[in-house]
Amino acid sequence: MEILISILITLIGLTHLYIMWFEMFAWETRGPKVFRNFPRELFPKTKALAANQGLYNGFLAAGLFWTFFINDEKWHNNIALFFLGCIAIAGIYGALTASKKIFFVQALPALLTIALILSGLKF
Repeated sequence: MEILISILITLIGLTHLYIMWFEMFAWETRGPKVFRNFPRELFPKTKALAANQGLYNGFLAAGLFWTFFINDEKWHNNIALFFLGCIAIAGIYGALTASKKIFFVQALPALLTIALILSGLKF
């Protein structure tokens, strides 16, 4: 179970590193290809906003990767649950306000990992 949780945390962290890169460094080049329904002239105007969002995604990834350096099991789980909870909430909000796809890319993997962590906790 711990290996599966570690794999999921790694995949979620890598996803958020990719989102960070995309929003901070490739918004104007890859953005129009990914978001074809947005007007092309929107991307230069929103570059700073996207970069700000990207920075937050980088912080979420850093928080998840930080858990691999925490030896105390209770703190490891608490920090993982915190950052996974932040990702789940952001994914649910994004699904409600921007695209339902965000739920499946962000929220669902985080919620699944949260459930696995909670199922193995001893209260």
